Order: sequence, then structure tokens, then C-alpha cells
Amino acid sequence: MALVFAVIIFLLVALYSGKLRAEVSFFIAVTVLIIAGVLSPSEALAGFANEQLAVIMLLLVISDIIRKTDVINLVFNQLFRGTKTVSGFVFRMVAFVAPTSAFFNNTPLVAMMMPYVYSWSKKNKISPSKLLIPLSYAAILGGCMTLVGTSTNLVVNGMAVDAGFNSLNIFDFAWVGFPMVLVGGIYLALFSDKILPSHKDAMDDFKDGWREYFVETEIEANSPIVGKSVSEAGLRNLSGNFLVEIIRKTAVITPVSPEHILRANDKLIFTGETSSIPELSKPELGLSLPKECIASELSDVVEVVVSHNSWLIGRRVKNTHFRGKYDAAIVAIHRNGAKISGKIGSVVIQAGDVLLLFAGRDFDIRATGNEFYVISKKENKKVDAKKAVMVIAGVLLSVVVSANTALSLFSCLLVVLAISFFTKTLTGSEIKRGINLNMMLIMAFGLALGKAMSNSGAAEFIANNILKVAEPFGPVAILGMVFLVTNLLASYMTNLAAVAIIFPISVGIAQSMNLPLEPFIMIVAFGGAANFITPIGYQTNLMVYGSGGYSFNDFMKIGLPLTILYIVIGTLLMSWRYGLM
Repeated sequence: MALVFAVIIFLLVALYSGKLRAEVSFFIAVTVLIIAGVLSPSEALAGFANEQLAVIMLLLVISDIIRKTDVINLVFNQLFRGTKTVSGFVFRMVAFVAPTSAFFNNTPLVAMMMPYVYSWSKKNKISPSKLLIPLSYAAILGGCMTLVGTSTNLVVNGMAVDAGFNSLNIFDFAWVGFPMVLVGGIYLALFSDKILPSHKDAMDDFKDGWREYFVETEIEANSPIVGKSVSEAGLRNLSGNFLVEIIRKTAVITPVSPEHILRANDKLIFTGETSSIPELSKPELGLSLPKECIASELSDVVEVVVSHNSWLIGRRVKNTHFRGKYDAAIVAIHRNGAKISGKIGSVVIQAGDVLLLFAGRDFDIRATGNEFYVISKKENKKVDAKKAVMVIAGVLLSVVVSANTALSLFSCLLVVLAISFFTKTLTGSEIKRGINLNMMLIMAFGLALGKAMSNSGAAEFIANNILKVAEPFGPVAILGMVFLVTNLLASYMTNLAAVAIIFPISVGIAQSMNLPLEPFIMIVAFGGAANFITPIGYQTNLMVYGSGGYSFNDFMKIGLPLTILYIVIGTLLMSWRYGLM
């Protein structure tokens, strides 16, 4: 038991600090538990055969089809026609995103909507930061309505099945999820414009001079500006770029004086407008852009945000071989709250970073995985609209069939995926890229961690101690406490880690008090998924964090009241539904 508690503390520290990738942290934790004999190898690996985990992977792959179709853009154009205000846009956005995310994975849904939110914002002269957090929250609220709406619900259900309990039904979550979509939607429509800041987006930041975007160039050996001062070289008179610093071997020169003499191989770091970056490659300057970023080959400016489980995280830019993999070069980086200076090649990429790219013709074809999500770019190759509609109908039919027959959701989705493959809506390589191995590792090892909590007696120990304190207040208060603890853990580590730790404790409390198991299972799922107070607790929050220029405090300001509403109303509805009041 002491070892399990030590492993949990290690996970808390590792996940909160971000020093180790989430899947690495879980791997280390499970390895220690196996060596110590707390888990058998078969128990540690059982999660990989979990049906709910497989359903999540299928939903991720199938949802990617929706992201690549023109049908959704047509829906957006009709849905938001005539909308000019933040409250009007948010209300309609919640009305569309919430029910959609109840059946389709919310991560690709948010990725698909972000470019539209940007374009609508610019058209109506409204800051995207007024809308991006509501977009993430709408997807979270909708995902909580059904078993398949969020991976957290499916993981918790997988834990329940592994523990020998009956599987939850697809619409069991709707008793709490649907009312909270109504409450949350009204709250966001009324208060988003008042509470959220009006930040400039990353592209607009260029127009105001110094920002956290940096473009690295190098003075070539035969450059005509070698031996000249900064002023004589004309670097003080560029139309859209400003010279921030000079890197000479190991020395960093900043601020840069107009009289400073330039030398061959000096690294010059500029900030500037996106459209003006090509002026740095003019022959009279003799500057080279990074990683063979030749304007004639890489002429499209593309902006992307690094996903929460991207393989790029933790790697230096120069070690990613970005140009070879994606036919694009990283020329600038924006990270909220931190100024990224120095050599771009030496910058360690983090989740939520916004990368400015010069992209070539093959970027669309190569950048189809989940390493990053596009904010603004040229159009992707689109999926045939009729085929996409067939896939959407297939997913909805799968939900209906699995809810009313003995056929499992996994079997139904497998048929949809097979049809998508044979109709060439999805290729084999796209299916392979759509399978998120990092997420699979985290979820499978999370299931193993829950098993270790039960095997060691740690779950029973914590449950008994909670009961000693909370039992006099009754089951409603205990249910609310479980919600609160799960939500706080999920907010500062990850939702999957939080539910893995709390699930066996919650079940232990229900069994000790002879209470129905279902509310104590579902409350863990709600506590893990309804994550609004930090950007790091849920993947869609992290997606909008960097691109919206938000701070942690922005999430707390608008997310804390919504979290309190969810805990209070959700606990009362769950208690009423299962006769705990």
C-alpha cells in the first residue's frame, strides 16, 4: 500500500510539473508496480484488450473523416448566418457543438471548428479569445451527455466492466449531461463576452512589434552586409520585421544597437508580420532562413497548435526533422506567457505551442495525423460529401443499434470503419495515423493503476477514512466530495490519471455503505471530464490555450463558476435519479 501511494505521488508530481511525458510517467509507474509484485504482467497488460479502449480508438479514426469534409463548413455557414455578437455566436455554437460531441470525439471536433472561429472573428472584428474557451467548454459539456461522448466516460466504464460490474448504457449520462448543457450554454452565452479577455490572436500580434514570435536567420559568409553596422545594412528600416537580438557563437547580444557591426554566421532573431517574413530572404541582405526554408518552395504561411499528446513534445526543433516529415519549416514559435528567444532550432517544443510554418505543396498530404491542429492554412484535400454523410449516419446508427440490441458498439463501429475503407473514404495509412498510441498507453496503464489500487488495499483504506469523516453528512455530500476531489485531480494532472485513482475509492465507498454503484461510477466520470478551471486538465482546453493567448487565470475566471454549477447541480440530479436524497 505504501508503494502504491508513493507511485501516485510520483504521478502527481510528474504530470503536474510536465517534466515527463504522460505516457512515460504511467509506464514508469506500472513498471515499478509489476517489479514489486503489486500487479501481475497480465493485469498490467489487460487494459490493451479492453473493449472500451478499442471503441475510443475507432471513434478517433472515424471522427477524422468529419474533419476533412466540406459538409461541416456548409453547416457552419448556415448555422451562423446573420450572427454578429459574441453571445449570439456562443449560443449557436453550443447548440451545434454540444450534441455533436455527444456522439463524435470532441478533440477533432474542436480542431475542425477552430479555423472557422478565427475566420468569423476576423470578419466581425471580434477577438477569437472571446470564443475559443466557450468552444472547448461546449465540446466538454456535450461529451458528458453520453457514454461515447468523451474518452473519460468510456475509460471509467471500462474500469467498471473489468471490476465485474455491468456496463453502463449509452444514455445513462444524459440525466446529468443534458441539463448541464442547457445550464452551461446559457452561462457561456451570457458571460463569455463579459469575463473573457479580448486578446489579439497570434497573427495580429505581429503588427504590434515585440511579441513571443521569433524568426531566426543567419548571415551567409558572402553576404553584402558582413562588416556593416545594423543601420548601414538597412536592418532598422525593414517594413514588417524588427531585429530583436544577435546570437554570435555562445554570446547573445540584446538589445541590438544600430551601430553594432555584423559578422558572417551571426544568427539574427527578428519579430515581424507574417506577410513580411519573405523580405528577410532578399538577395541584398544575404540572410538564410532556417532549415533550407526557400520561399519559392515553401510559400504558404500555416499556423498550427501542438496537440497534448504529440510526439513533438519534449523534442528540440532541430531534432524533429520537420521539413522532411511535413514539407514545412518552423520559422516562428509562440508560447503563451513566455518569450522564446535564442536559436529556434534549440527550442524544446511544448504542448499548446503555436508554430508558424512555411509550407510546401505536400504539407496537406503529410500533415494528417494528430501531432498538431491547424488554426489557419490553405484548404485540405476534402472528403467526398456523400461519403462523409454516410459515415456520420453510420456512427449515429451504430449508437442506436448498440443501445437497443445485443450488438456491441465496438462491432457496429468496426463495420462503419470497414465500409469507410472499402469506399476509399479512409486509406490504410490514414487509419494507421488516426490510432493515437500515446493515448492508448495512458488509458491502458491507467486501468492497470486502478487495479493496483484495489490489489494493494489502498482504495479500501482511503474509502474507509473518507467514510469516517463524511458519513455523518449523508450520501449526497459524499457523492459531491467524490466529484470535487476527482475534478481537482483532473484539473492539475490529467483526467485519465484522476479517474484511475478515484474510481476504486468511489466504488469502495458505495459498497461499504450498501449504496447503488451506478452514481458512484458515473460521478467519477463527470468529475474527470467536466474540466473547466485549468488548460492542462483536458485536451481541448490545451488546444485553445496557446492559440487564444490565454493565461491560467482566464480559465479560472470563467471556469470556476461553471465548475461549481456542475458539481452542485450534477450531484443533486444524480442523487435524485438514484434515490440517494
